[in-house]
Amino acid sequence: MISHDLAHRLHEAGVAWSPRNGDTFWVPDRELDDMVFTVSDMVVEVRDQPHGRVLAFNGTTEWALDDVEEREAVWLPRLDQLLELLGPGFVSLAARSGGHVVRIRVGDGEEEHVDVGIEDAAARAVLAVREPTS
Repeated sequence: MISHDLAHRLHEAGVAWSPRNGDTFWVPDRELDDMVFTVSDMVVEVRDQPHGRVLAFNGTTEWALDDVEEREAVWLPRLDQLLELLGPGFVSLAARSGGHVVRIRVGDGEEEHVDVGIEDAAARAVLAVREPTS
């Protein structure tokens, strides 16, 4: 699973998320930092409200929450979702001693983004595309 830090950086970079069943997220700054939630019609349901989309908590497991505005939730994208965000710029994914490497096309060249976790390496590549260095 992607680290909370990288997920938060993706969130801050404006990576769009349209919540679907099976997606995971966390809610910072609500004393829930250690909890990961999964969107599911049975537990966490996506509802469109007049003031925006909310993630509604159903049942007794999440008794302390009624709903959370979508912008407050930080998506924890899976590897396939991260690679989809890279689109045609994605070149390859490989294991390397001690980690994983995601290679992407940038301009006329290519870049490698490395991390111990496979999702974190892909998230770093997405951030490189979203937050180009000056």
